[in-house]
Amino acid sequence: MKSFQITRTLPTDATDAALRADVLQGLTGTPKTLPPKWFYDAYGSELFEMIVALPGYYIGRLERELLAAHAREIGAVCGARTLVELGSGSSEKTRHLISALPLHTYLPVDVSESALRQAGQALAAERPDLHVHALIADFTTAFTLPPTPGPRLVAFLGSTIGNLLPRERGVFLAAVRALLAPGDALLLGTDLVKDPGRLVAAYDDDTTGLFNRNVLSVINRELGADFDLDAFEHVALWDAAADHEWIEMRLRSRREQTVKIPALDLAVDFAAGEDLRTEISAKFRPDRLTGELAAAGLEVERFFTSPDQAYALTLAVPTDHATGPSTVRTTASVS
Repeated sequence: MKSFQITRTLPTDATDAALRADVLQGLTGTPKTLPPKWFYDAYGSELFEMIVALPGYYIGRLERELLAAHAREIGAVCGARTLVELGSGSSEKTRHLISALPLHTYLPVDVSESALRQAGQALAAERPDLHVHALIADFTTAFTLPPTPGPRLVAFLGSTIGNLLPRERGVFLAAVRALLAPGDALLLGTDLVKDPGRLVAAYDDDTTGLFNRNVLSVINRELGADFDLDAFEHVALWDAAADHEWIEMRLRSRREQTVKIPALDLAVDFAAGEDLRTEISAKFRPDRLTGELAAAGLEVERFFTSPDQAYALTLAVPTDHATGPSTVRTTASVS
């Protein structure tokens, strides 16, 4: 029987320190911003699960369908003995990969110890032949993977890469490339550019509004701030600029106001109508995605898309270890 273990690479106070730094930098900058990772306390995670179930929010559904349809082919191509999942959360989406791969080790990576422990222990009980080694780490900063059998498949799903600005994406992809040895691969989930009306509709609803404003609740609770959640309006916009092509989620101040954050000895002034950006969600075109991967030293090995060309899974390998020309696949079997 294989084992479950958990390794912490983050200091126990790292989350508090990161929140303080992000709030101070983001709310004193122009324009004001906050990183989307602070949506996800326990309540925020519950709200996100509700969002995923909404008819208009297609990302989770299409990704699960693509994984179900192509996990065996992905497994046949990469033959991974270790699956590394960045931002693993509940580990639900990767069940298809875990079943299809000849795995020895599953290595989920997340900042939440509770999420890792709950998901990892459940999976270890379901799959006694699988070694589950959870890693408490922030995948947006440098970290080292523990020794595990190769080849390895690094999965980064949910179009989470779209939350990074272009420069940040370049740094992230280069860091992932540095983790890959000969024979290893990256599986990347990305939302694709499509009709702006469909894009905005996926982010502009009451539940997403609650989710967006939850970042203010987190700051109130953790830093003693006095944000009035009702004083901010949820806004979702499509930025069609060629170098952007992303959805922006914002919180718009309904009135002129000053918010105090005692833990930072900070007072933040908001003008009426002023926006606080809480998330970007970049959408990709295949050629742009291929270019960004190539710049990081990665080559497309398989490219799977949903029938409506709304979502993609990309299997990429280090350029100097590619097995042949890229193969583009359109998934006609997924509805």
